[in-house]
Amino acid sequence: MLNFTVGPVMCSEAVCAVGGEQVPYFRTAEFSATMLENERLMLKFTKAPEGSKAVFMTNSSTGSMEAVVMNCFTEEDSVLVIDGGSFGHRFVELCEIHQIPHTVLKLAHGQKLTKQLLYAYDGQAFTGLLVNIDETSTGVLYDSEMIGEFCRKNHLFYVCDCVSAFLADPFDMAACGADVMITGSQKVLACPPGISIIVLAPRAVERVTSRKVRSMYFNLADALLNMQRGQTPFTPAVGILRQINARLREIEEAGGADAEIARVAEQAEDFRKKIRELPFEFVSESPANGVTPVHPLHADAYQIFLTLKDEYGIWICPNGGDMKSTIFRVGHIGHLSHEDNTTLINALKDMQKRGLL
Repeated sequence: MLNFTVGPVMCSEAVCAVGGEQVPYFRTAEFSATMLENERLMLKFTKAPEGSKAVFMTNSSTGSMEAVVMNCFTEEDSVLVIDGGSFGHRFVELCEIHQIPHTVLKLAHGQKLTKQLLYAYDGQAFTGLLVNIDETSTGVLYDSEMIGEFCRKNHLFYVCDCVSAFLADPFDMAACGADVMITGSQKVLACPPGISIIVLAPRAVERVTSRKVRSMYFNLADALLNMQRGQTPFTPAVGILRQINARLREIEEAGGADAEIARVAEQAEDFRKKIRELPFEFVSESPANGVTPVHPLHADAYQIFLTLKDEYGIWICPNGGDMKSTIFRVGHIGHLSHEDNTTLINALKDMQKRGLL
């Protein structure tokens, strides 16, 4: 199968090879060295400020979103949440579950977050802001530095879910002033799902180590304490962490974060050029590099997903809810090439000849 979803994605041969090895015992100096190198490269690739730390959580990225909400906010906070789709809304739901007072900045599917929209909430005594920098459900990229300026002006604790944006779109944690960055193993890191990474700037480190959280598994202070020795509080997904190490080294050897971002951008642009002659339209006002949301003009989006999967051996990414029949998504992350784009376009052209588009 050829995989154009946004996670899990196609893995390189090197990453797959590590996945085929026996999983070693992990309470060792050797595994600690691997984990400390993982942290070093993550801090480098996120351009995190000096004194930042990273923790590696064995859960999906939603688990890390919840951990950040639990560890960084209380009922005494007032949080602004950017809700432009399924994943922005997930932060809303987490605030509701954990009784964090919050206000929702609601955007339509595909709508760009403008300075005018954001600054309508200026000076309203918020203490924090939660945002998915790439709203994966609609492929909209938000301006992390514009949001960072708003957060600095209003003295907000700034949380960036970069699950789909990390290494796909430019992101400078120090420059934008983010306090927290979240990503997952199955996106541009192109490893199996199961690990989520939280990068904490110094202010976030201070916050989570000075508060008590009512959780054992999601206690970030405990995770930070264990990471000092290159370990985790509980048994992690050891094999995936070793694959992450192989992938981070792979990115480093290929030129680092900026080179990977440029590669994903080129993959996206190649696809968007090739699909223009087909009966589709783009959805996003501010498209991210990692994914292109596509609206079929004459066909059902979910049926296109099924036909490509069942008859052509190609996975694209379907949507759920009210976007199920109207939008599908094509990912540009993972071990993909321009030739793979051509294979997908040729399949869509064949479907058009068959009267299916």
